[in-house]
Amino acid sequence: AGNSKSSKFTAVPPGPPMYLDLVYIPNHSNRKNVDVEFFKRVRSSYYVVSGNDAAAEEPSRAVLDSLLEGKAQWDSNMQVTLIPTHDSEVMREWYQETHEKQQDLNIMVLASSSTVVMQDESFPACKIEL
Repeated sequence: AGNSKSSKFTAVPPGPPMYLDLVYIPNHSNRKNVDVEFFKRVRSSYYVVSGNDAAAEEPSRAVLDSLLEGKAQWDSNMQVTLIPTHDSEVMREWYQETHEKQQDLNIMVLASSSTVVMQDESFPACKIEL
């Protein structure tokens, strides 16, 4: 408490990797909560990327780049599917600018092609079978 020096925040402390089937990237994929260490440690076949607020930088380009950097350090080239919940400018630009690297790292971005209608509201959706 008496130390005025700030230390670098990491969302996930260093340690052995965890393997999961499906992971929701925390806090609308905001860079304040997710970094490279997250993707080095939390290894998943599917990552859900939410966020549709450009002003809050959600989803964050830094988080999407962290996925690439973290996945590049995995000891295997397992297939990873990224599932965006919204069509955002950030996601489209990242996809186009890093598509070759995504292919090299065996990362696929799943586009939403279905629509769910509930009462007076409709929204895009993806079906995931594990």
